[in-house]
Amino acid sequence: MGLSAVLLSSARAGRAAAVLLAILALPSASAGAAGAVTVQGKGIELEFDGRMYCRVVAVFDGSRVELGPLSASETVQTAAGERRDFDFVNHTEEPFSDAIGSGRRHRLTGRGPDLEKTLEILLYDEWPNVAVVQATYSNSGTSGVVLQAWGQGLYRIAALPGDREPAFWSYQSGSYEKRPDWVLPVPPGFRQENFLGMNASDYGGGTPVVDVWRRDVGIAVGHLEMTPRNVYLPVSRQSRDRAATLGVKGALSRTLAPGERFTTLKTFVAVHRGDYFRALVAYRQLMLRQGIRLPTAPPSAFEPIWCAWGYGRDFTPEQVFSTLPLVKQLGFGWATLDDGWQVAEGEWTPVPAKFPKGDADMKALVDRIHAAGLKAQLWWSPLAADPGSRTAREHPDWLLKNPDGSTREITWWDARYLCPALEGVREDAAAFVRKALGEWGYDGLKIDGQHLNGAPACFAPAHGHASPEDASEGVPAFFRAIWESAIATRPDAVVEICPCGTAYSFFTLPYLNMTVASDPESSWQIRSKGKTLKALHGDSIAYFGDHVELSTGGEDFASTVGVGGVVGTNFAWPGAPGKKDEQLLLTRAREEKWAFWVKLYQEKRLSQGEYLGTLYDIGFDRPEGHAVRKGESLYYAFYADRFQGSVELRGLEGRRYRIRDYEAGRDLGVVEGPKATLGASFKDHLLLEARPE
Repeated sequence: MGLSAVLLSSARAGRAAAVLLAILALPSASAGAAGAVTVQGKGIELEFDGRMYCRVVAVFDGSRVELGPLSASETVQTAAGERRDFDFVNHTEEPFSDAIGSGRRHRLTGRGPDLEKTLEILLYDEWPNVAVVQATYSNSGTSGVVLQAWGQGLYRIAALPGDREPAFWSYQSGSYEKRPDWVLPVPPGFRQENFLGMNASDYGGGTPVVDVWRRDVGIAVGHLEMTPRNVYLPVSRQSRDRAATLGVKGALSRTLAPGERFTTLKTFVAVHRGDYFRALVAYRQLMLRQGIRLPTAPPSAFEPIWCAWGYGRDFTPEQVFSTLPLVKQLGFGWATLDDGWQVAEGEWTPVPAKFPKGDADMKALVDRIHAAGLKAQLWWSPLAADPGSRTAREHPDWLLKNPDGSTREITWWDARYLCPALEGVREDAAAFVRKALGEWGYDGLKIDGQHLNGAPACFAPAHGHASPEDASEGVPAFFRAIWESAIATRPDAVVEICPCGTAYSFFTLPYLNMTVASDPESSWQIRSKGKTLKALHGDSIAYFGDHVELSTGGEDFASTVGVGGVVGTNFAWPGAPGKKDEQLLLTRAREEKWAFWVKLYQEKRLSQGEYLGTLYDIGFDRPEGHAVRKGESLYYAFYADRFQGSVELRGLEGRRYRIRDYEAGRDLGVVEGPKATLGASFKDHLLLEARPE
């Protein structure tokens, strides 16, 4: 059974959840016991003492860097208490090879009063800075042992001596209704659980990796399972502590009989220099080796986007038609029909008030978009069904059920979850894709909603789930059905998934070719989400910076351009008929600015370049820096409220480069690589082109 399923399916589950939360509140202990063994890799070492407490050591160019004190890195919670201490017994080592690669397998064994712990640690030749860890607990006693929770990779990273706050930055992947930053400092007193199950009625899911780094070194932990799992990835720092703690934890409810074994998920620990980018790239590569496949976006995915959302749900087709000539004139390549075209969520037919001829009118709208020289994209929110909608009326058995038999609410639309594990739900979604892209003629889909990143456990008896976790673990297969239908119908279709504000599930990335800043609340989120997603999916998938109106100040195209994102807008044209949001009106001044930035974007197309995420530390480097390579040229983007000083141009070859402020059109002279600095004074941002002479 899945972890959440166990928690929710019995009275014992409530006690297990309470125990787990208590464990999450405890700091990892440190110990000074005599050393037992050091598992040595080329770039990472794990030092274990006689109690099998562990310390992580990073090895860079032959130099060892101890990250923090010894801690009880692998623990198990039983009904009698938490088991942290296991007397070290032995250590074996042997070569191995698996789907990921070849290397050395280490096994460490320790004994407690009634449990024996065996750690299997895999060190891969191709990933010298990564160790893959899995624990097995065996009941060596004469009576059953009640297991309630497990913890793994519970490491501590100490602040550098004398370093001022923030001593640590972090990447954290939990999805919350408050939509926090994904990249943020770890101040004293900080705690975030990063539960990858549901953290609100319709907020949950995420990528199973967290990372904490200081100026010289960082550490990441996560799991390498091939499906979503409802684990915690807590990051914490006590109020007076000079060290931060991170790890992987899970709940369970199981009685281990004498002689029986329990094995945890396959987790990993990685060390790195710079920020979290390297760790996420390593995670992606390890998942690719295990069979994940990521698609390549078609050229049209990199065209700038105009969305009709500026007219709101009450838009009229006439407003869209009247705006299309200006959209084309400004240089946009897409027109998106957003929420409000449908009868209801769960009744995906054109609303008669706007499309009296139904399908014929919808196809005519797409034809008008195409006639204007634009691609057409359609907004859609699958997995949602409004009460009274066609789906809810005709297929009430498709609705996901809570433990008490009630349906699960999707708060934004007052809709209800459909169960993503049901074949009928998947087939219905695939059929709609064939209609939208085939019959109506749309070129792409904007799949939208904060509920799409994960799904709750489902307790509907009629669904025949082997476990309630089938629903949450079935989300990727739901999107696979949509993706396969889209590509079969239109091979060059653009499939964008926008899990509004949530931290993206890695397990949906194989079934899209465009990610998005997903309702960013600041320009910082546009840039940090861009860096994160480019680490997770590489440069073959397009990253859309979302509507510029959502950036800080509502006009910050530079944050999208500088990180290699696709620009977009949801402006309303003052000359369009009907009501309009005054804040979104494209004034004359804005029209000139929008035209300038779209032209600049089209000239550079950095979204189709190589994002060089290892060159700058997004947490500690000031000003904040990003770089993109396109051809032989490098493009730099620096951000700060105000800055005056020197910027480093990293990643250059040993040759001369002409430096140009490509936004202002100013020549700034010549520098010599590979190391170069440039005097700079700017407000908000500075965009530079380094072209070889």
